[in-house]
Amino acid sequence: MQRFGSVPKNHQPCIWVHAVSVGETIAAAPLVKALQQRYPNHRLCITNTTATGAERTRALFGEDVIQLYNPYDLGIFVSRFLTRIQPSICIVMETELWPNMLHHCRQHNIPVIIANARLSAKSARGYQKVAKLSRLMMQDVTTVAVQNSQDGERFVALGLDREKLSTTGSIKFDLELNPDTQQHAKSNHHHWTNDNQNPLWIAASTHKGEDEIILLAHQRLRQRHPRARLILVPRHPERFDNIYHLACDSGLKVIRRSAKTVPADWDIMLGDTMGELLYLLGSADAAFIGGSLVPNGGHNMLEAAIWQIPVLSGPHLFNFQEISDMLIAAGGMKVVDDGKSLADQLSDWFDDADQRQKQGLCASRVVEANRGALNKLLACIDRAMP
Repeated sequence: MQRFGSVPKNHQPCIWVHAVSVGETIAAAPLVKALQQRYPNHRLCITNTTATGAERTRALFGEDVIQLYNPYDLGIFVSRFLTRIQPSICIVMETELWPNMLHHCRQHNIPVIIANARLSAKSARGYQKVAKLSRLMMQDVTTVAVQNSQDGERFVALGLDREKLSTTGSIKFDLELNPDTQQHAKSNHHHWTNDNQNPLWIAASTHKGEDEIILLAHQRLRQRHPRARLILVPRHPERFDNIYHLACDSGLKVIRRSAKTVPADWDIMLGDTMGELLYLLGSADAAFIGGSLVPNGGHNMLEAAIWQIPVLSGPHLFNFQEISDMLIAAGGMKVVDDGKSLADQLSDWFDDADQRQKQGLCASRVVEANRGALNKLLACIDRAMP
């Protein structure tokens, strides 16, 4: 019923944050925490579109926020939702533009901030096909806080008034590691590598068509490093069982993370739990970020870089082009084209721990050097709050 706008009525000041799925929810985490501190009299309402996004919201924030599903984008449903929630402001993570949602926010005098916004050339061409509708949506937006100037110009080309544009950078750089997460990762690394006797790499957020490549690369890697271990984390939970059976077909010993108990001898761990990717990344010596050996556009490699481990990616990086360019230029990330080059690069890193650690440090320095987007975004929100 929530998708029809039938949600519990809210009776206190409210800030509405819309985060479509898992990636947007994780990106919103530092913003949500900052807003809770900045506006203690407001309740945070976070809406998601996907079940995995909703689960991630509940795992991150628990009862500290109201978690709901976003209403279908029909006027009657959006209006009903707004009437019941009565938000002071709407903050949309990245670029999730729905015409009725934006229009009815304006009708209800609710400022709309598009936060951490990005707009690829491909997406911009799609919006240009409905140029009149796109222009109307741009008129309903209060502020677009973009990650970079190129994306900002694409919003302006769609009809956004330039004075509504603010270039803030990406709040993904403002990711923080709490002490418990750091300690958990350190402990797991110690046990899972047998005190550095078993080189450990992670393939994170893999998509259909990549897992076979990853598994073959791991077998190739083990020709030079026979004790090497792999944590394989598919992006979508519905693929967990299939990937488990695929991994078992490799002839290596496969365990499920969801089993909780980890035996002393294993070759591949299937990351089939929700909410653990960040510390699983911190448990590894090197990371491959999926969605990049297939033309999906990649995923957030900063979640690996913050752990001071070197990063690998396939060539399809259009969703994170600017971030990946920074990491590559700094020497913290390398691009591989196939399973052979993936295995070879991992082998080189495991042969030379000093070089691996040096490149991991380069990756983390990119994160540290680009922090500050969150404060710029908060300033935009402060100006828009009624």
